[in-house]
Amino acid sequence: MFKNKKLAASGVDTTEHAVAEPDRDQPWKELGLKQDEYLEIKNILGRRPTSSELAMYSVMWSEHCSYKSSKIYLRQFGEKVTDDMKEHLMVGMGENAGVVDIGEGLAVTFKVESHNHPSYIEPFQGAATGVGGIVRDILSMGARPIAVMDQLRFGAPENPDTARVVHGVVDGISFYGNCLGLPNIGGETVFDAVYQGNPLVNALSIGAMKHEDLQLAKASNPGDLVILFGARTGADGIGGVSVLASETFESTGPTKRPAVQVGDPFAEKVLIECCLELFHAGVVAGIQDLGGAGISCATSELASNGGKGMKVQLQNVLLRDESLTPEEILMSESQERMCAVVPKKQLKAFEKIVEKWEVEYSVLGEVIDEDRLYINWGHEEIVNVPPRTVAHDGPVYDRPVALPKYQKALNKDSSSSLKRVENATELAAQLMQLIATPNQADKSWITAQYDKYVMGNTALSMPDDSGMVRVSEETGLGVALATDANGKYAYLNPYEGARLALAEAYRNVAVTGAVPRAVTNCLNFGSPENPEVMWQFKEATAGLADACLELGIPVTGGNVSFYNQSGDVAIYPTPVVGVLGVIDDVARRIPSGWQDDGNNIYLLGQTFDELDGSAWAKDLHDHLGGQPPKVDLEKEKELAQLLHGASIQGLIESAHDISEGGLGIAVVEAALRFNVGARIWLGEMLERDAIDMTAALFSESQSRVIVTVGREDDVKFQALCEARGVPCLRIGVTDATSNMVEIKDLADLKLDDIRAGWVNTLPELFG
Repeated sequence: MFKNKKLAASGVDTTEHAVAEPDRDQPWKELGLKQDEYLEIKNILGRRPTSSELAMYSVMWSEHCSYKSSKIYLRQFGEKVTDDMKEHLMVGMGENAGVVDIGEGLAVTFKVESHNHPSYIEPFQGAATGVGGIVRDILSMGARPIAVMDQLRFGAPENPDTARVVHGVVDGISFYGNCLGLPNIGGETVFDAVYQGNPLVNALSIGAMKHEDLQLAKASNPGDLVILFGARTGADGIGGVSVLASETFESTGPTKRPAVQVGDPFAEKVLIECCLELFHAGVVAGIQDLGGAGISCATSELASNGGKGMKVQLQNVLLRDESLTPEEILMSESQERMCAVVPKKQLKAFEKIVEKWEVEYSVLGEVIDEDRLYINWGHEEIVNVPPRTVAHDGPVYDRPVALPKYQKALNKDSSSSLKRVENATELAAQLMQLIATPNQADKSWITAQYDKYVMGNTALSMPDDSGMVRVSEETGLGVALATDANGKYAYLNPYEGARLALAEAYRNVAVTGAVPRAVTNCLNFGSPENPEVMWQFKEATAGLADACLELGIPVTGGNVSFYNQSGDVAIYPTPVVGVLGVIDDVARRIPSGWQDDGNNIYLLGQTFDELDGSAWAKDLHDHLGGQPPKVDLEKEKELAQLLHGASIQGLIESAHDISEGGLGIAVVEAALRFNVGARIWLGEMLERDAIDMTAALFSESQSRVIVTVGREDDVKFQALCEARGVPCLRIGVTDATSNMVEIKDLADLKLDDIRAGWVNTLPELFG
């Protein structure tokens, strides 16, 4: 409905006042701006900003929105690319989400973003709106959202506050995702005291579309209408993800505005269907979601992206709270809102569709052929700015970098000093102990709260190594997704840690039979004002960009989250890497656990004595030091090609990557997946690789996978491995009758005993 309020003057700060009162004190510092940034705004405008302009610049120049400390490093994701890497890339970085061609005239869009700080303040709403926000990013590209994933980092599990955050975050994710009707197909959950005051809640969504349905959000045609639709604008989330709440604006106005957004998944569900119908009817030139920075972001980015300007009447915004000031309206991050650019001739068609879905709307203004964004409050002008200076031409910092003072000592402190037990009984006890640690234990207490199969297109989900969804019901074409990050590795060596995160996600996609095709990332770090953190960031981004180039898969977009720090103590650098793979028929998917009796178990790859940064070192010995495992990306490519070739020929019955916890954890997880035991022998591996039993069980050497092969396919499979140059060693056989994992010369572990420790850990901690 078009709402035309009385256009009355109200004593707000106008551009006229800004000229007449140049020396008025303004709360630029409280809004998160530096003095030089405030002076630059004055220089751009040729005067002081109005309070509304100050609000816009403060949220749009915040770290969250502008990437001012990371831009110079993020550029390399678009520079370190080859023509081959661009072959399937339809939309790269810089848009709401990247888009990848998957064949058959279909494409998918996917992206991962952070909602860390709101999720600590108010875990339920922080996590819920994180899901809602990333889904709207996907929607704005013209795609139907088809699945979500989450990447979680919590503090020490025994800390009482961890329970508060865990319960709130998991409840928020499950509530919002389940209400939307989107399957949650995977992710990660890690516990470590380093995340105590700074939990990480990263959310990923993926959507599917036909090529012709692709949409780009921009306002490029003068005369087109700018329409806000969806939920009404409220006081929630004012400056929530970017700067402080806005009570400093008006001493007489409402104070202590909630900094965290409040989500309504049912409103979003309706909004999704409404937007898709608007797209398919061809009545919109583009739609921008309103997340971080709200109307400030939507208006300035749409105008800047289109190379045009806008005239906006802010009093036309539909409000839940009539006491909101113009500044608060501009900064509000209320959820379930979208901004559409609509040709005037399509207005009636637009109105018909939104009214059908009972979605409220108001016409805010129109696109103009001028490089200015004008916003009025009634008859008074409160914003007059070049939109690009707000949206895209903010500060760019080349911040100081410095090797952390502790780094050399940290890297010298290897795990070689840790005592290794040689007694078989003690080694078996270590394996059982490790299985039951919070980071290795069963995560179904969390994942069971998520709907994994709604919509009926889920082919794989937790606890499989990757999530997989069918995109085409006619052909079975689908995509696999895996996300990984190991903060311990990145802490020891951020360059290698980022490469290792990519390698693991790449491998997790490959073991499903899919072909890795594209990357998204969410880079979680401490304060960029700390030179040691910036060194970590510089190293990690270089490592990830170089690794993507080596593997030949492009970064399509992502997010940076800084200021994950309590006092002087930053989190481990945690670059979350998501890899998307394509599979021509999800019926060919490979599960992560064995199901059949009498299949041979093969270890692919070579094992080295690499225990620095391992679960064995950290979780059993409380030690973190040395260097992370070495990664050979050429070997990762060869392994992925082997797995794909073997899956095409139907030679592999199951495949499980070996990563955190080593071979011991991988074997146990593969057995527990479908409750099928195995007989394992490691003597030949010990001899071939010149390692001891501790390394054999717990080393986290890369480029390794365990697969099961039917006996009738043994010869073919071994020949394929030999032809591809992938080390292949038979280490066992599946046993469906024994109900145990028998490791020769070590122990006979009953599946019931293993499962008891594995399953009960999280319920005992969190209820």
